[in-house]
Amino acid sequence: MASVPADPRQDQLAAALAGDQDAFGALTDRYRRELHVHCYRLLGSFQDAEDAVQETLMRAWRHLASFEGRSSFRAWLYRLATNVALTQRNRPRIVTQPFPQVLADAASSSSEPAIRLSPYPDALLDELTATSGDPAAEIELRESVQLAFLAAVQLLPPRQRAALILRDVVGFPADAVAEMLESTTDSVNSALKRARATLEQQRTAGRLTERRAAPTDEIAASLVRRYSEAWQVMDVAGLVGLLAQDVVLSMPPLPLRYVGREAAFQFFAMLPKGPVDRFRLVTTRANRQSALAVYRHDAQDGTYHAWGIWVLTVDRDVIAEVTAFVDPTLLPRFGLPETT
Repeated sequence: MASVPADPRQDQLAAALAGDQDAFGALTDRYRRELHVHCYRLLGSFQDAEDAVQETLMRAWRHLASFEGRSSFRAWLYRLATNVALTQRNRPRIVTQPFPQVLADAASSSSEPAIRLSPYPDALLDELTATSGDPAAEIELRESVQLAFLAAVQLLPPRQRAALILRDVVGFPADAVAEMLESTTDSVNSALKRARATLEQQRTAGRLTERRAAPTDEIAASLVRRYSEAWQVMDVAGLVGLLAQDVVLSMPPLPLRYVGREAAFQFFAMLPKGPVDRFRLVTTRANRQSALAVYRHDAQDGTYHAWGIWVLTVDRDVIAEVTAFVDPTLLPRFGLPETT
C-alpha cells in the first residue's frame, strides 16, 4: 500500500512552533492575500487592511504557542485578523485628499454618511482566483468586493459586519464564527439576522443593487473609452448619455451621492472647466470592474501627477455606477507610476 504523503503545512507548523521564523513565513504566506481581502471587506480600506494584516501576523507569531489545533490554522488566523480589524476600525484618520473646492462645499452641506472606502486592484484579486481554480469562487469573489456592497457593509455595527462577512462571504459555520468572536452561536445568528435585514433595507432603498449583468469585453472597453473622451472635453451631455437611468455617482470618503441622470448632469455641470489636456486617463481594473487611473497636469513642471482612481460599474451596455476616489496614493498600488 502506498504511503500517504505528509502535509508540508504540518511540518512548517511544527518548525514554526519550535521557533523557525522562515517556516512561519512560509506557512502564513499562503493565507496573506485572503486575509488581506477579508480585512478589506471589514474595513473598506486597502491601507487599513494592509495595517491589519501586518498586525495579525505579528500577533500570530507572538502567540503561536497558544494555537492548540482545535480549529484549522486558517480559522485561527481569521480569528486574529477579525479581532484586529474590529479594533483598528476606531483609529482616527486624517483625510488630506486634494478635493476641488466645489466638491468640498457640496460635502459640507450633505446629509449622506461619510464612508471610508478605497478600490482594490484586480491584479491582486487574481492571486486568489489563481489558487482556487473554481469559477463559482470567482463569481462569489466578484460579488463580495463590489463597492456598493462594501459601502453598505460599512454602515453595519462592527459585530454584525464581522458575523456577515465570516458567515455569508467566507463561509465559516456559525459555531466557528461564534468562537472567533468569543460569543455564542445564538448571538452570532441573531447578529447575522439583523445584518441581513439591514442589507435588505439598503437594497430596498436603492443603495445595494441586485447582481449586475456583466458586459462583453468589447462593450466595456467601448464605454470606458467613450467616457474618457467625453470627460477630457467635459462633454456633459456625452457623459450622461453613457449612464443608466438610475446611475449612482459617489466620491468616498466625501458624503456625496448623486442618483439618476438628471442629478449626474447637475454634478458634471458644476465641475470647473479647464484645458482639454489637463487630465491623462489610463485604463485599469478594480474590484472586478473597469476603472480609470487619473493623472492631472501640473503647469509648473509640465508633467502629469497621480490624482485618483475612478471605478466604472457597467450593467449590460451602460455605466450603472461611477465611484471616484480622489487620492494620489492609490495609483502605486495598481502598479502605476506617480507621474507620467
